Amino acid sequence: MGDALLIVLAVLLLIAGAVGSVAPVIPGVPLSWGGLLLLKFIPSTQDDISWLTIVILGIVAIVITVLDNILPVWGTKKMGGNKKVVWGATIGLLFGFFLGPWGIIFGPFVGAFAGGLLSGTKFLHAAKHATGAFLGYITGLVLKLITVGLIIFFFVLAVL
Repeated sequence: MGDALLIVLAVLLLIAGAVGSVAPVIPGVPLSWGGLLLLKFIPSTQDDISWLTIVILGIVAIVITVLDNILPVWGTKKMGGNKKVVWGATIGLLFGFFLGPWGIIFGPFVGAFAGGLLSGTKFLHAAKHATGAFLGYITGLVLKLITVGLIIFFFVLAVL
C-alpha cells in the first residue's frame, strides 16, 4: 500500500474516532489512537512521532475509555440512583443520538430521569439521580474530546 493510502486510512480512523467521541457505541478514543498508531508504521512518517508518545497516548486512551464507562454510573450512584436510572441514561443517550447535538447532550438526563420515575422514585429524587448521570456523562464526553483532540494534534504534527 502506498503512503498516501495509509495516511487516508489513518485520517479516516481519526474522523471515526472524533465522531465516536460523541456517538454512543463507537469507541472513539481507541479508533483515533489506532489512526495515530497506523501513522507510526507509514515509512514516510514513522520517524515523526515517537514510540513513547504512542504508548503514553495508548495508556491515556485506555484509561479514558474505562472512565467513560464508569463516570455516568458513578455519578448516578453518588446522587443515590439505581440501575434503572443508569439504564435510562444509556437508553436516553441512544435515542438522543438521533436527535442531534441537543439530544446527545440532554438524552442521558431525560432517560435517567424517566428511569428514576419508572423505578418509583419521587420527582425531586429522580431529578437528582438524573443530574448525577448527566454530570458523569458530560465529564466523560469532555475527557474523550480532550483526548481525541490531543491525538489529532500529534497526528497533525507528524504529518506536517
